Amino acid sequence: MTTPQFESVQLRETRCLINAMTIDVEDYYQVSAFESVVGFENWNQYESRVEKNTQRILDVLDECDTKATFFILGWVAERQVSLVRTIAERGHEVASHGYAHQRIYTQSMHEFREETRKSKRILEDIIGKPIYGYRAASYSITRDSLWALDLLREEGFAYDSSIFPIRHDRYGIPDYPRFCHVLGGQGADSFVEFPISTVRLGRLNLPVAGGGYFRIFPYGFTRWGIKRLNRKEHQAAVFYLHPWEIDTDQPRLHGNRLSRFRHYCNLGKTESRLLNLLRDFHFGTMIDVLRQKGLFWEDGSLK
Repeated sequence: MTTPQFESVQLRETRCLINAMTIDVEDYYQVSAFESVVGFENWNQYESRVEKNTQRILDVLDECDTKATFFILGWVAERQVSLVRTIAERGHEVASHGYAHQRIYTQSMHEFREETRKSKRILEDIIGKPIYGYRAASYSITRDSLWALDLLREEGFAYDSSIFPIRHDRYGIPDYPRFCHVLGGQGADSFVEFPISTVRLGRLNLPVAGGGYFRIFPYGFTRWGIKRLNRKEHQAAVFYLHPWEIDTDQPRLHGNRLSRFRHYCNLGKTESRLLNLLRDFHFGTMIDVLRQKGLFWEDGSLK
């Protein structure tokens, strides 16, 4: 899928526009920024903090009467079965974040298919429901790994939210379509890509989607960007956060200076900013947004 054919999807109703709140459930030592310091084979040697941090995010979401999509690592789900069930029981969407946080463009097609199939099966066995959504580790569907979209559709996913239309040293397709679109086919044969949110300023796409950008930039920048998407472009935003981003007490790892800055900057401000965001905008799950766009049936197929 090197030159995707797509149909951009406008919102049918904007008076009560829903944005997508998404949580990438992984622990502090599992991020790509520290993969040269903490290998997958050593993950079990590190203190797990993902359950406590995710529970806190669940409480914040409850406080603001908001549902979210939780993209969960299969490796985490195997060890935190009760947490996955709690997420589902509290009315949130459970989706896949792969199994071992491997960037797609470092994998063969066979490796990616096997890992993706494994993570989907683990999550479905835990919650007893189909898994419709996928997000790649470190947004690693790039121009070199667009083939992954075909594999995801073949494995029964209805949508992906992995492509970041920006320039970055680890990910990004800067000229990719910025908004939710259908990739070929109709009904059960179609597939939706929902890129991570940006605003266009001149010739640049600026990230307003959360994560490190939410912590490093002033809160007003994110608020301005989402408001611009909603009011000027009539599009829903996709916002993301990791449980470790609210954890100021997490152990410090010895990565390079840039990685440490990106990871640890303003951790103490994340929770208060998240509360402000949830009060300033209306958020729901990825499926809520797809329904808002008139794309999603209850049985998981796309219209």
